[in-house]
Amino acid sequence: MSEIALSQNISPAVAEQLKPRWTRHAGAAVTALVIVILLGVSYHPAEVHNWTMLYTDAANMATFIKDFLHPNFVDLEDIVLKMIETIQIALWGTVLSIIFGIPAGLLCSNNIAPTWIVQPMRRLMDAARAINELVFAILFVAAVGLGPFAGVMALFVHNLGIIAKLFSEAVEAIDPRPVEGIAATGASRLQQIIFGVIPQVLPLWTSFSLYRFETLVRSATVLGIVGAGGIGFIFYESFRSFQYDRASAVIIVVVISVSIIDIISSQLRKRLI
Repeated sequence: MSEIALSQNISPAVAEQLKPRWTRHAGAAVTALVIVILLGVSYHPAEVHNWTMLYTDAANMATFIKDFLHPNFVDLEDIVLKMIETIQIALWGTVLSIIFGIPAGLLCSNNIAPTWIVQPMRRLMDAARAINELVFAILFVAAVGLGPFAGVMALFVHNLGIIAKLFSEAVEAIDPRPVEGIAATGASRLQQIIFGVIPQVLPLWTSFSLYRFETLVRSATVLGIVGAGGIGFIFYESFRSFQYDRASAVIIVVVISVSIIDIISSQLRKRLI
């Protein structure tokens, strides 16, 4: 029996639990040290040293803040219409990514598809997920021209990679016993998925889909910068012409819209999950 157990009259098992885990602490210390080193190495390349400009260039900052605190809602109707267009872009991008994301997610799941299908599908979804939606927007503007459709396609392709990953992770975490029970009745593979897999993952899929819609609304607000429709163009033009009061009005409309969508989404989750 250890000295801790003898001195405090506790069982050896509890004494073992009370022993300091130096290996774990050493691992945490090494991880923290690596993070500190990486931050130090990237300090100048990331130009973090320019943080002093936040207060040394006080005149410009004062003008900037003053205009932002006095939003100009003269073009409120145009701003609201562009915000509605932004939401419509995000809605179509989300729905298309869900429609194609369901089969893609199943094909990315190790417990559903064979490895020779899973690995290529995962790499394809990795590629879609790795490229930012703004880059896709530039590509689609070049391919299909200016307008909201380029934004829809950009959000669809990027979000497809994310949805497929989230859906596949939910599928891989299911309880296999219901599927095995359905398989024992002689059901086909498709029937096993429909009646054994989908009912288990549907609540998570619904939650992921609603969350991604909220995220895409925020993402869609900047697509107009490259001509892919939405409110981003108004915001970009306001900044380019130093109309910070108008840009402030755009930001307020975006924040209110996203907040309303978040409230509605939360209520839908409570009803559907």
